[in-house]
Amino acid sequence: MQKLVVKGICFSLTDSGELQNIADWNPDVARALAAQDGLILHDAHFEILNIMRDYYDQFNIAPIRKLLKKDIAEMLSELKAHDDYLMQLFPRDVLHQGLHIAGLPRAVLDAEIEPVTRIQVASRPKDVNYFVSEFVFSGKTYRVYAKGNLVDPSEWSDDMAEFLADKEGVTLTADHWIVLRYLRSFYFKYGITPMVKLLVKHIEREINQDYSEDKLYILFPEGPARQGARIAGLPEPQGCIDP
Repeated sequence: MQKLVVKGICFSLTDSGELQNIADWNPDVARALAAQDGLILHDAHFEILNIMRDYYDQFNIAPIRKLLKKDIAEMLSELKAHDDYLMQLFPRDVLHQGLHIAGLPRAVLDAEIEPVTRIQVASRPKDVNYFVSEFVFSGKTYRVYAKGNLVDPSEWSDDMAEFLADKEGVTLTADHWIVLRYLRSFYFKYGITPMVKLLVKHIEREINQDYSEDKLYILFPEGPARQGARIAGLPEPQGCIDP
């Protein structure tokens, strides 16, 4: 394990040079990590680093590129969300170098998670009301992961959603369909299934209708992220999902 000494205080790094304890991060640690890359930090760097840190504090997961740029554009400006500007600040890439200096883990798209990991992470729960391993629909067998999520999101259809919802005791209404279609739109745009906090943050703003957290839980009692993703034929969300 590597060490980083900052003003007489020793911080642990992983074998790959990442900050071992995310809570150890502070501006001085950031400057020391940046110095290892030959980078001197200025206020413009910290604007971006603080957005990354705030995102992680809120969602317990590092931001992927598109969502980071979206937040930068909204909180700072469109100019500062541009790739050219970010490359000037972080020549080795804002996600690779920026997240490293922010003391955060690498952001991972759903497609980058090994299928075997999805299967092994969860042991088969008892008395679940969703399909585990596989199910037969319209004469064809479909594979699902241990927590009931469709292995191939492209195999999903509206009819399948009705079938999956019925298995979970959910009768789909117009409100359900708005959420399901939003979940799928978000996934195919950003490459991740949104956890509930991320879903709440974006859906009302983009749909311009009332979809508060309370309403989402009424629609999907077992969790708008976890249950919603299953019915929408998407991978289970990363990070903090539902209670």
